[in-house]
Amino acid sequence: MAKKTASAGLVIYRRAAGADSPIEFLLVHPGGPYWTRKDDGAWSIPKGEIEEGENLLAAAKRETLEETGFAIHGRYQRLPPVRQPSGKIVHSWAVEADLDPAKLRPGTFEMEWPPRSGRQASFPEVDRAAWFGSREAMTKILVGQRPILVKLMAKLGIEAEQTVP
Repeated sequence: MAKKTASAGLVIYRRAAGADSPIEFLLVHPGGPYWTRKDDGAWSIPKGEIEEGENLLAAAKRETLEETGFAIHGRYQRLPPVRQPSGKIVHSWAVEADLDPAKLRPGTFEMEWPPRSGRQASFPEVDRAAWFGSREAMTKILVGQRPILVKLMAKLGIEAEQTVP
């Protein structure tokens, strides 16, 4: 099987009422046993693999729905693709929406657990979602996805230099 080299996702944001940050990002924490004890630098935008021949925006919406249970509607703003340290390209669109993380309904995946046990276990694709102001989001998100948030902030006229940890 060929290695997947691209994924697509949505950068969900909302205008913040607090003075600490003019914007908040909805980030998701990956499910499964390998991520249980990881926090800073482990969160992500909702995203996933692109099916062969699939429209990139359609893939971003589908993956967001699969990971969160949220069907996002709104005005989608294309952001420049970002290459992660692994070499994978992330295609993303920003969309403004105010969602309740308590209503998260993630899909599941199966994997052998514990390793080499021969037993399959089911885990949620993401185990939680939360809103983060720009400074905290830059700490929580995977390092390879930080440029995605910076590009959106630039598009919205928000100084990103002050938010990088």
